[in-house]
Amino acid sequence: MQGNLKLGLLILRLSVFVFFAIWAGEKFVKPETTIAIYSHFYFFENLPVWGSYVAGGIQVVVLLGFVLGFAKFWSYGLLLVMHSLSTLASWEQLLNPYEPGHHLFVAAIPTLGAIFFLFLMRNEDTMFSPLSREEAE
Repeated sequence: MQGNLKLGLLILRLSVFVFFAIWAGEKFVKPETTIAIYSHFYFFENLPVWGSYVAGGIQVVVLLGFVLGFAKFWSYGLLLVMHSLSTLASWEQLLNPYEPGHHLFVAAIPTLGAIFFLFLMRNEDTMFSPLSREEAE
């Protein structure tokens, strides 16, 4: 039973990583998309291209910590906070899921649930993690 839990947590951690790696990569490959998103959802007008790179760099560092299971309280927690804020920023799309293009925003909700679950279970999520137990909190 414990082996199934650890394998399930690993699969969930890897799938969440893949989901966010696409978003982090986009900040480098298509910074103009990030600039438009920040303008529309975060009211950060005229984000410079280097701002997209900085945001992507921060996200990559957090994601690497997350996928490697390093400093779990912080890496899992930061990912949870970042995704919570981005989900809240899209509240209008979530309230109108049947408007054109809005239904994809609903994917943020189960993703948020997955990250929250991983945060709660971080001490059990040890498969392929450099630490066998969570650091002292």
